[in-house]
Amino acid sequence: MATIMVLFNLRPGVAPAVYEQWARTTDLPIVNALSSVQSFDVLKTTGLLGGGDSPYQYIELLRFNSIEALFKDIGSETMQRVSTEFKAFADNPLFITTEAL
Repeated sequence: MATIMVLFNLRPGVAPAVYEQWARTTDLPIVNALSSVQSFDVLKTTGLLGGGDSPYQYIELLRFNSIEALFKDIGSETMQRVSTEFKAFADNPLFITTEAL
């Protein structure tokens, strides 16, 4: 299993409540329904352990078995729409690919 972590902040002027509503009603259900996806979570950061603000407001964790199957799924018209909508919310998201040890 592999995981993509997405670290991001909202674009200036985007209200957190608007993004979070979209994430709950659009992003989470659509991405979690993809056959290639084992799980998809959107996390709102609350700070750094020991104190201080996180440099990122949100973290997405996308777990999948096959990158080829994932790329096939995200090429769909629906996922292209979701991706475009996400880009309108996220300011320079950082996509990190990982694999379990």
